[in-house]
Amino acid sequence: MIEYYGNDILRINHALKVYGFASTIARNEELDDTAIQLIDMAAVLHDIGIPVSEEKYKSSAGKYQEIEGPPIAREMLLKLGVKEKIIDRVCFLIGNHHSYSKIDGVDFQILVEADLLVNIFEDEITKQTLPGIREKYFKTAGGRMIFDTMYS
Repeated sequence: MIEYYGNDILRINHALKVYGFASTIARNEELDDTAIQLIDMAAVLHDIGIPVSEEKYKSSAGKYQEIEGPPIAREMLLKLGVKEKIIDRVCFLIGNHHSYSKIDGVDFQILVEADLLVNIFEDEITKQTLPGIREKYFKTAGGRMIFDTMYS
């Protein structure tokens, strides 16, 4: 992602922070190595569609990221020799990571929580909205622990 984003330090930092939180939460949930690797890939690649979205639609809105990200991620992961089944799931997660009503597994839940942990800080979310965000979106023990530590 560092190579992909070039000198876009904000995007590089965002990807690495989401990856760090997702990886931590996944390990806290005691997932197997395959699930952890899948989450790691989805987390670091989740916003890969932003540059194309900004170029094509003049916007980095989530709906555009969800459209443009999966084909880019698929191509990248195929070149790395990742198994098709893993690629399909990573691309599903990238293609839906702003569509919280589609959460269908712990991997998706962890990606959402990790992204929110970073976005709360980066987007300077007001303190008054934090309890509602925690209640509505944070379901894993690890995600809640990190949220409580950082934002309580």
